[in-house]
Amino acid sequence: MHTITQHETIDIKRNQLNRRRFLHTVSAAALASGTLSLRDIVSLEATELKKQNRSMIMLWMNGAPSQFETFDPKPNHENGGETKAIKTSVSGIEIAEGWEQTAKVMQHCSVIRSMNNKEGNHQRAVYQLHTGYVPSGSVKHPGLGSNIAHELKNPATELPSIVTIGGGRQIDVGGSFLGVEYDPFFVDTPGQLPRNVSLQTSKDRYTRRMQLLGKMEDNFAQKGGEVIVNNHQQIYSKTNEMVLSPDVQAFNLSAESPALVKKYGDSNFGKGCLLARRLVEEGVNYVEVVMDGWDTHLDNFDRVKKQADAVDPAMAALIADLSDRGMLDSTLVVWMGEFGRTPKINPRGGRDHYPRAFNALMAGGGIKGGQVIGATSKDGSEVTDQPVSVPDLFQSICHSLNVNANKEHMSPLGRPMKIVDGGSVVKNLFS
Repeated sequence: MHTITQHETIDIKRNQLNRRRFLHTVSAAALASGTLSLRDIVSLEATELKKQNRSMIMLWMNGAPSQFETFDPKPNHENGGETKAIKTSVSGIEIAEGWEQTAKVMQHCSVIRSMNNKEGNHQRAVYQLHTGYVPSGSVKHPGLGSNIAHELKNPATELPSIVTIGGGRQIDVGGSFLGVEYDPFFVDTPGQLPRNVSLQTSKDRYTRRMQLLGKMEDNFAQKGGEVIVNNHQQIYSKTNEMVLSPDVQAFNLSAESPALVKKYGDSNFGKGCLLARRLVEEGVNYVEVVMDGWDTHLDNFDRVKKQADAVDPAMAALIADLSDRGMLDSTLVVWMGEFGRTPKINPRGGRDHYPRAFNALMAGGGIKGGQVIGATSKDGSEVTDQPVSVPDLFQSICHSLNVNANKEHMSPLGRPMKIVDGGSVVKNLFS
């Protein structure tokens, strides 16, 4: 007799919820008029389920991590500094010391060593690496996470479709003209229930209060405040669902075994990665876990070591945990920052801004593991093989998630705007 595994149980739960709510996404008028056949409905359902089982976890290294002290070490060149290289689970691939746990799961990972860009200012580069567009005074672009959540929106969950964990409030990117529903839900302290999600009164009284609020807002909408009211009601509607839903317990890490929690590490970043896994398990489409502190203009080597002490075990545990649960194929994990650091070590023992050559790491979501994409010169100053641009990376992310990167949304200026502007899928990430 076949024993149902844990990840099969998760898939059954997701699919049951999706089927139960699927009819809510189909026009009642179309069903009533007979314009949709049973075959059409089944086809639509299959397409939706394929989309809804996919999600992305972004591990954002805010401040720009040094490629030399992460996944493109240069131990035989003076630019490499004191950093040594270590072997990984894949023969021929070496990464920087301090990433011993990530080295053990390299068979699941693709390292891109040939990322390159022109933006060397933190604010501009962070914006571009979150939207795919350089900042423009005329329009505020939706974040890539908002676009992904918009395309993959899962009606089976009452949790937010996009969640940012850690210090992400300074990253000024949200849903923009996609709507407030696609702004990120911020979790400042992973491991605790978000503030103000527990009922302070009876469920009946809470419901009556929400109904009264709705009536008050209807009056305001009729007097010219319709846009403001619609945005406010979207937020409150989703929040209301979450407050009343048992799904909110996904934010509580106490259900996890102490042994697994220890693998992720006793740090906010480690807890954030564990929370990210729990959230995608419950149907959240996009989770970003932020690690601040990578702007190493001075004391680069000691500071990167301290950063890696938290990030290395957490990222490795996340990838292994997703794999063990059968979730890695449907969950894309991306590690990156806004640019790289200079090959030359400055007089303060630091590395400065360097967008011409940096690295990223991807795992899951159909990515072929155990490989390196691209290369840099011996001194790390330039990309020498298969340059990968920001649009190329974003095209590849969308390809992994079955999102149409060329889909256009109409901006408030009346201009059609693609999810990704240009670029090509990095094909050998998937072959």
